[in-house]
Amino acid sequence: MYKILKKKVLAENIIEYVFQAPAVAKHCLAGQFIILRVDDEGERVPFTICDYSREEGTVTVLVQTVGYTTMRLAALSEGDYICDFAGPLGRPTDLSAFSRIILIGGGIGTAVVLPQAKQLYLEGRRADAIVGARNASLLMYREEMKEYCANTYFMTDDGSNGNKGFVTDKLRELLQSGEKYDAALAVGPLVMMRAVCNLTKEFNLHTVVSMNSLMVDGTGMCGCCRITVGNEVKYACVDGPEFDGHLIDFEEALFRSRFYVEHEKKHVCKLRGAL
Repeated sequence: MYKILKKKVLAENIIEYVFQAPAVAKHCLAGQFIILRVDDEGERVPFTICDYSREEGTVTVLVQTVGYTTMRLAALSEGDYICDFAGPLGRPTDLSAFSRIILIGGGIGTAVVLPQAKQLYLEGRRADAIVGARNASLLMYREEMKEYCANTYFMTDDGSNGNKGFVTDKLRELLQSGEKYDAALAVGPLVMMRAVCNLTKEFNLHTVVSMNSLMVDGTGMCGCCRITVGNEVKYACVDGPEFDGHLIDFEEALFRSRFYVEHEKKHVCKLRGAL
């Protein structure tokens, strides 16, 4: 059993949980994920680790409440327990070959970028970062990103924070102004990562993306997170979740991600009593 030590609502349907999980905290690194079950009859759901403390034995994940399991989790309070918390899973991030890095986070993808910023900061390599969201209320971890990064730029689709535009708008501005980066790491919706990769190709900038898509078993056996990378079949759970973004077949990934959109909408409506 794993205890919920802290629960904090960051925005509508977006909740940060801090779990007591010393075995996971002891071994996890930036870029890895966990799979949890709320109870012994629940489904397995993956979440990227957004922070951890080896000293306190804690692991932090950011969860968007969108389906059955995340609704069950949201119903719990601080001090309650969940059944399983397995990890760390996946391959940790390796940016050791690069000295000047730009981190790009879209929406809750910022929760994946945050540990990267923190790790680089601890290594004495402060990155720049661009964080984007639909509106100012959805901008995550602003103070933390400012603390860990050399320069941080916040963008909103509607301009509600004073900077209107997409993350790609700011990235293009930086690159065209002469800013030199060795690598970019982008995490967010598939369409956003595709747009970032299309842009960085123009500037021959190595780009890593996190394909932390739907997973089930976390061992590569179910095939749920199958993607094509450089004409080869890969599995995000065991081969990733991070890959060279310029080799990803984003069109295939987007097509597969839309398979059950209508089913999911009906399912959520039933869960909320709208049907």
